[in-house]
Amino acid sequence: MNTKNKSVLLVAGFSALSVFALSMLTAFALDASPARYLHVRVNNPASHELVRVNVPLTLAEKVIPAINHGQLRDGKVQIGNFRADHVNIHAILDALKAAPEGNFVTVQDTGDDVRVAKERGQLVVHVSDKKSGENVDVTIPWDVAQALISDTNEDQLNVEAAVKALQKVNDTTLVRVSGRDESVRVWIDSRNTDAE
Repeated sequence: MNTKNKSVLLVAGFSALSVFALSMLTAFALDASPARYLHVRVNNPASHELVRVNVPLTLAEKVIPAINHGQLRDGKVQIGNFRADHVNIHAILDALKAAPEGNFVTVQDTGDDVRVAKERGQLVVHVSDKKSGENVDVTIPWDVAQALISDTNEDQLNVEAAVKALQKVNDTTLVRVSGRDESVRVWIDSRNTDAE
């Protein structure tokens, strides 16, 4: 084989190897999704206290089942004296998921306003306490809501399953509490800090 043919084969082999390496890197880059973080920020301007928590969901997913203390056992939290006798929570969530968007419950009285709705494919709860001036907004993606009640008794929430479900959630604020003295925000994104 002459030098010209060897050069052509070498270039062809190098090109094939380069294309293979590039496609492997591309596949790896597409498969590797950014880490997801659970953030909690509690701000109390009156006392000059600021608490920030930034936890990778992968860490929370491994740590939660390892904690067996108080109400948290085996990745599930006991929710006090709640009883859902003769109520199939799974069937209700399935019905709500299939229901059209809109306001489901609205309660207004002299002390509180409460609204439960389905918006943008999520369960939304808004509570306004007129006396304290505190507002609470909770947004729960359907997959997370269903994970919370998966493999549970009627008075439990499956925190471990909910954390796993949060891995697939777009950047979103889950809980926002605002009041005269303190504000709280809990959210999910792919940043490792709580910068907004």
